Amino acid sequence: MSSVSGFRVEPVVAGRLHDLRRRVLRNGDANQSVDHPLDQNEATVHFAGLLGDRIVVSSSFYLVSSPVNPEVTAYQLRYMATDYDVQSRGYGALVLEHAEEFLRLHGAMQLWANARDTALNFYKARGWLVVPGSEHVSNETQLAHTVIYKNLVRMS
Repeated sequence: MSSVSGFRVEPVVAGRLHDLRRRVLRNGDANQSVDHPLDQNEATVHFAGLLGDRIVVSSSFYLVSSPVNPEVTAYQLRYMATDYDVQSRGYGALVLEHAEEFLRLHGAMQLWANARDTALNFYKARGWLVVPGSEHVSNETQLAHTVIYKNLVRMS
């Protein structure tokens, strides 16, 4: 667990993130599922960013082969969300930093994601790279996405 001026990052079970996932990533639509088949997998890691007891950031990391380097140990980032009223305060970046370090220390070599195009600048500012030609529309949200990745260790 890490903490900065009242904000802290800690591992949580997936169910604690469902409300934020639904409100931010599915426009509050109660009919939209925010469960993932790998949520309960023992290799999956979920992090919450909290202000007091309130979850304001969610992120989930699934041990899934990377489309960039399938031969390395990689985790897919999904359900990265920051609550509307605290966006642009750096909380999402703190959760991502914490998760990157945790996963690197636990053997991950690369992270990757299908990032919403509206969030690409956030990821690029944190060292993530875009996979050229990977632009697509998400089947789940019907929004434009691009595959991104970040190496956690030096790749030769």
